[in-house]
Amino acid sequence: MKKNDKLARSELSMETEINKCVLCYDAPCKKIYKNIDPSRILRAIKFENTKGAIALINKDLHFQKNEDCDTKCPLNVNIEYILKNIIKDKCVVSNYNNIDISTTICGIKLENPFLLSSSIVGSNYEMCKRALESGWAGISVKTISLMQIDESSPRFSTLKGNNKSFLGFKNIEQLSEHSVEENMEMIKKLKKEFPEKVIIASIMGKDENEWKYLTKEVTSAGADIIELNFSCPNMKHKGTGSDVGQNPKLVEEFTRIVKENTNVPVLAKMTPNITDICVPAIAAKNGGADGISAINTIKCITNVDIDTLVPEPQVNGKSSLGGYSGRAIKPIALRYISDMTNNSELKDLYYSGMGGIYTWKDALEFMLLGCSSIQITTAILEYGYRIIDDLIMGLKIYMKEKKYEKVSDFIGLSKSNLINNDELDKDTIEFPMINYDRCIGCGRCYISCRDGGHQAIEFSEDRKPILNAKKCVGCQLCKLVCPQKAIDVSLKRINKSLKTKV
Repeated sequence: MKKNDKLARSELSMETEINKCVLCYDAPCKKIYKNIDPSRILRAIKFENTKGAIALINKDLHFQKNEDCDTKCPLNVNIEYILKNIIKDKCVVSNYNNIDISTTICGIKLENPFLLSSSIVGSNYEMCKRALESGWAGISVKTISLMQIDESSPRFSTLKGNNKSFLGFKNIEQLSEHSVEENMEMIKKLKKEFPEKVIIASIMGKDENEWKYLTKEVTSAGADIIELNFSCPNMKHKGTGSDVGQNPKLVEEFTRIVKENTNVPVLAKMTPNITDICVPAIAAKNGGADGISAINTIKCITNVDIDTLVPEPQVNGKSSLGGYSGRAIKPIALRYISDMTNNSELKDLYYSGMGGIYTWKDALEFMLLGCSSIQITTAILEYGYRIIDDLIMGLKIYMKEKKYEKVSDFIGLSKSNLINNDELDKDTIEFPMINYDRCIGCGRCYISCRDGGHQAIEFSEDRKPILNAKKCVGCQLCKLVCPQKAIDVSLKRINKSLKTKV
């Protein structure tokens, strides 16, 4: 077997083994070894925290099995193969635990940037308590209202990737099913037991009187911040939720009412179901909002059952539009965050970002575009509150390696790197470079370039792709489709007038 074949197969085997792991609750594999918890290490790898996974292992460690243990992985994941492979060529990052990842939300300290967003994941005291004990810095509780909330069954559907994880998630859920009184007791109890955590009260009214009443109630209960739900797409009452978020006049009016009746900071939660999110955001600022949280879910239909002819989820043979969340909406959320943080009229507002965040890298992208705190729901629905471990560890290791002393050092650093298309360099090309040590000769680059690119890759009889630089425009489609990461980019850009065959 050739060197490149061995390398490729090894990496494919590694990826296959990791993807087999389903992150069991109280995983059986915890009992296999005396001195490590493989379930924790595999979870770190799954959440793009490989350096954290390595830090959890002593590189000199011999994996000592419990001889009297007959437990094994129910899916036959080759755990020892994974453990040995991730540590053999990686450096261990140490002394990252003392990194300070505290930040602020509208001037109020957060022990870390990570919050539960207003949704089912923060709908009762027991859930909120467990989340805060797990390490989350705060919670935006499920939206409180005076409306009678009746939910459908079922009310979720998903689009899944090849490894069966969620790509996108649809919900037709509405607001808190608990009474105002029950929610006030929850807020009071949480603030008493967790005074250092931040409790955000998400509220929604139908008219001026309801907004005013709810504002006074949550303020008296001790909420640290009030979040105005101008964005839920699933409301049965017209003139609520995203209907308000699409009406700048109502956004400004209701924001002003809330600000006049509280002494705590106010966040306006924006809907993405609009052409220009800056319009209602400016209205919220004019009404006195201290900050913006965005984005809420996107109105969607995830799929239609081709046998029953009914979209999902099916409720007694019918369905409805719902809110789309999860990994698929992250690019849209980042776009809207960038629109607002780069708008001169909105530059002084605080931003709390959400939309498709699963890993510390996802969170960091929002922070680099101007968000000082992060809110998460769908990743918790899929994997539970435990994801906080790798959010915190991954961010600390990143800051350690980049020598950032505090979170505020990198908030918004990417904003200036986003410019208009007509300002981008159009005079030079960055050519792809084929790494034949990694290439397995699958021809995927050739097919995509031939049928979707500029026919700049030739495929030799010995199954080697060869770049024709005279035809190549540097679009990098070949790099994106390569399943082996065998295509890199050149270290320098070349003027178009100097194109030659390579």
